Amino acid sequence: MTALIIHGGAGARRERNYDAEIVHMRQVVEAMKVRLDAGDSALDVAVAAVVMLEDSGLYVAGKGASPNLAGAYELDASIMDGSTRRAGSVAALQGFRNPVVAARAVMDRTPHVMLVGEGAALFAHDQALEMIADEAAWFTGAGKGEDNHPPGGLSHGTVGCCVLDSQGRLAAATSTAGVFGKMPGRVGDTPIPAAGTWADAGAAASCTGQGEYFIRVAAAAQVAWRVAAGQSLADATQTVIDEIGVMGGDGGLIALDAQGNIAAPFNSQGMKHAWLTPDGDIGVEVFRD
Repeated sequence: MTALIIHGGAGARRERNYDAEIVHMRQVVEAMKVRLDAGDSALDVAVAAVVMLEDSGLYVAGKGASPNLAGAYELDASIMDGSTRRAGSVAALQGFRNPVVAARAVMDRTPHVMLVGEGAALFAHDQALEMIADEAAWFTGAGKGEDNHPPGGLSHGTVGCCVLDSQGRLAAATSTAGVFGKMPGRVGDTPIPAAGTWADAGAAASCTGQGEYFIRVAAAAQVAWRVAAGQSLADATQTVIDEIGVMGGDGGLIALDAQGNIAAPFNSQGMKHAWLTPDGDIGVEVFRD
């Protein structure tokens, strides 16, 4: 039994057309289904899916990033392996194509969980990770016209993936350029295990939205802890999003449990997401009626 769910951010607006994103998300899920059918691990598939999302330039992560207030592109990412609880992340990383690959390297090749800023860049360079030769030509500024924030809020965008593989292992990965117009050095929930990304033996989650609120409720880990306490995945995820909404936060999350159940609640206008069920069905959704 395998299953997967991805997201391209909870910043969707009804007045915009997302045909390109819908086609691309389906392509990502189809490509990952092939890998899962071949027996690839949940962790490898989660990273591969997020690399495809980063490289597309369609979402506010990787190639689709927008700059901070100082004009710099600071990218964040994290991954977590549910079977071992190993995690890796980078924050405020500049100059490298795939922050999720850097996060995987932190997990696999250091004794640490997170590297930030210059230290993250030095490490990525030492690992010979692919650099961006020309930032002006590379970045697309995806979503920069969405203005998707609620009154007084922050516009946002993120990508993520949760995977259940044929061995029953769960994994999650998340990547972002952060909220639009962020202060230099700002870090949201995405690179923080428990806040923006989580995977254990029972559930995996990846969050998208105004990260400050997701940090304050440990959103991703709270989902898994609620599932472990006996709550259904649907109830657990909705409870977390409702809690964020009561605080004034905006966004959504995707989640997957060890039985292959998926959930994707959001309190924004829309959330770009797609999924693969254990029955092999593929779906894509941006808005709900």
